[in-house]
Amino acid sequence: MPDKEISGLIIRSQSGFFAVQTESGTLTCHLRGRLKQGKHVGDIAAVGDRVKVTRQSEGSGSIEAVETRTHSLVRLDPRPQGVYQQVLLANPDQAVFVFACARPAPHLRMLDRFLVISERQKLPALIVANKIDLVSRTQAEEIFGFYPAIGYPVIYTCAKSGEGVDELHQLLKGKISALAGPSGVGKSSLLNAVQPGLGLAVREISEAFQKGRHTTTVRQLFPLEGGGYVADTPGMRSLALWDTEPEELDGYFPELAPLVEHCQFNDCHHKTEPGCAVRAAVAAGTVRPERYDSYLRLRAGEE
Repeated sequence: MPDKEISGLIIRSQSGFFAVQTESGTLTCHLRGRLKQGKHVGDIAAVGDRVKVTRQSEGSGSIEAVETRTHSLVRLDPRPQGVYQQVLLANPDQAVFVFACARPAPHLRMLDRFLVISERQKLPALIVANKIDLVSRTQAEEIFGFYPAIGYPVIYTCAKSGEGVDELHQLLKGKISALAGPSGVGKSSLLNAVQPGLGLAVREISEAFQKGRHTTTVRQLFPLEGGGYVADTPGMRSLALWDTEPEELDGYFPELAPLVEHCQFNDCHHKTEPGCAVRAAVAAGTVRPERYDSYLRLRAGEE
C-alpha cells in the first residue's frame, strides 16, 4: 500500500534538498524523479511552494507534487541552453520594502522599481520607513508621506525606541512576507526588535545568498511568533522587468494608469507628445515629478 501523501510548505531549499513543514513536523525532502522529467524553464519547487509529500525514513520524504503558484518573485538566470527563471519566493502574500529615512538617504527610485515589480506580480506592498529617530516626523512624511495616497501604506519605525515595531509585527503576522531594501537601512535590527534573533538569522541567509552560487544558494522562510513567515529577498535588487513591455509600464504606476486613456495618442510615451494627460497631471501637481521621473527612467531601462 503506497504511503499517504501529506500537505506541506517548503520553508528551506539548498542544493536540491527541501525542508518541508507539515502538521506532523519538518521533513527533509527531495523531488520525485518524475517531476524532473521534461524541459523546465524555471525552478520546479521553491521556498514558499505548497507541496504534497510522502514520508520515507524518519525525518525524510519525497515531494510528489507541487501545487500551482498564485504568484512568485522570479529572477532571470541566463544559461548556455537559454534563460532560466529562478524563483526567489513562491506564493508571497505581501512585499515589505524597508528604507531608511536617513543614513543612508532613501533611494526612492529603487523603491519605485520594487513597487512596479510588486504591481506586476499583483502583490500588495508595504513600505517601512525606518530610522525615524534620525529625522523629525515632518521630514519623514515629506519623503514617504505621499505613497499612501497612491495605494501603498507606510509605517514609520525605529528599532532603538520601538516605535512602529508592534504595528509591523501585526502586519507581518499570519502572512508570508518578502522583505527587500538596500543595505544599511537597519533591517536586521528592526527584525530583531520584532522578534529576538530574527534579524541575525535572516542576515546570515542573506549574506550566504549574495555570496553563493546557484547550486549552493540557501533560501529560507523564517517563522514568526504568532504565525506567518518572513523571507529576505536580496536578489530582488537585481530583478529585471523581464516580462514587462515598455508600453505596459504606465499601467504599473497606480497614479498614471487612469490617465492613459485621456492621452491624445494611444501609443503615448508620456515624454514629448502633445495632448499627454500624464504630463498635464505632473504640471498640475497631481502626479509627483519624482514618480514621473522614475517612470521615464524605468521605461528607458535605467537603474
